Amino acid sequence: MKKLIVSCFVVGVMSNVNAQNYWKQNNGKTAKVFITNSKTNEKMADKGVVKFEKMGQPKETDACIFVDPDFKYQKLIGIGGAITDASAETFYKMPKDKQKEILEAYYGKSGIGYTVVRTNMNSCDFSSDSYTYVQDNDTSLKSFNISHDEKYKIPMIKEAQKAIGKDFTFYFSPWSPPAWMKSNKSMLKGGRLENAFYQTWADYYIKFIKEYEKRGINVWGLTVQNEPMATQTWESCIYTAEEEGEFLKNNLGPTLWKNGYKDKKVMIWDHNRDLIYQRATTTLSDLETSKYAAGIGYHWYETWNNKTQLFDNLSETQRAFPDKFLAFTEGCKEKFDMSKIYDVSLGELYGRNMINDFNKGTALWTDWNVLLDETGGPNHVGNFCFAPIIADTKTGEVHYTYEYYYVGHVSKFIKPNAQRIGSSSNRAALISTTFMNEDKQLVTVIMNDSDDDISTNLWIEGMAAKISAPAHSIQTIIL
Repeated sequence: MKKLIVSCFVVGVMSNVNAQNYWKQNNGKTAKVFITNSKTNEKMADKGVVKFEKMGQPKETDACIFVDPDFKYQKLIGIGGAITDASAETFYKMPKDKQKEILEAYYGKSGIGYTVVRTNMNSCDFSSDSYTYVQDNDTSLKSFNISHDEKYKIPMIKEAQKAIGKDFTFYFSPWSPPAWMKSNKSMLKGGRLENAFYQTWADYYIKFIKEYEKRGINVWGLTVQNEPMATQTWESCIYTAEEEGEFLKNNLGPTLWKNGYKDKKVMIWDHNRDLIYQRATTTLSDLETSKYAAGIGYHWYETWNNKTQLFDNLSETQRAFPDKFLAFTEGCKEKFDMSKIYDVSLGELYGRNMINDFNKGTALWTDWNVLLDETGGPNHVGNFCFAPIIADTKTGEVHYTYEYYYVGHVSKFIKPNAQRIGSSSNRAALISTTFMNEDKQLVTVIMNDSDDDISTNLWIEGMAAKISAPAHSIQTIIL
């Protein structure tokens, strides 16, 4: 395992500008505050400014969020969500003015700054039906045709691309190869890719990339397989860590490079945090395999077998592979219930995951469906879920959940290429992360998911601003 020899590498680096110079450059010594407060029903409300004043050594009785601009960590690739069949079908069932509103809410100048789009290659659970792009047993792939995607998915992706502009970052994931390539002869309920079709399946990715890029959608990256350890009632396919590595090393990686796609960012795993370290250390232990992988993707659903998320597995994986980026590729609140779309707990689920994910080294963060209908679908196997925006296709109403606002407290203010800054909290009820944008703007996000209001200090190298953190709130402080 030669790859693991470098695992003691320290990810953080000192900046060229020390903290005293930081304060000299920041002449105003005031910061803007935006808050979402469930008690007052404020949503990303402008709360004016707070003033920084001198504060020496804090006492243990002083609640503080500590930020140190001298320590810089990973750079942000971007934040966004998936435009699935379900999202796009729902989008085009809405009135034109509501379509425009939804696009602006996510991707427009007044929206929450999404720059990342993920989509599914072949069908997934959030499709109205199961489909592929080829006829059965067409090993030559001559019948490959993406006309299915041209009805809903591609038009919506292009609308998002137009609104995002230069920062548009698009990647895709397969849920299952065509049934005839698999051991169980079904796209559903697991099964594995037959060895005889490894190269045919690798060629399939190339076809997909070429067809999307013909239509002006530049493909930034891809994951090898969505959830390769889950036998689902919907589209799924099983790979062991060794099998995923063999497919990447012998087929997918070389095929991408041979076709001029060496720049495409391939992410392995694309499943839960519980096995991320084992999968990465196994799949990437082979240097020939590792050269084809740019990142390690993961989901947050390990709570099916745990009481809480396993964030520490991320930092352990990042230490082992500092040359690979961590990518959160999917998460949502399952078991949709229309009566609960305004629960603040939905937002807190997102806030808790985003803040911890970034603090553990994550560089790319992608929510699941950007839009679902009043049933939490459409979904061809009844796996209905929540999304940040719910569109009632019967009434034409657009509902913004707390998920939307909690994500927005990060995605609207922290821009692509921002660099995470050293920070910590001395109160368990307050979690926080800080990034520095390319223009040197310092952005701190603080969440309080407790039942108590907390007064804290945002402390930066001997200067501090008093911050009120109400119960069940999230806020962004911009310095």
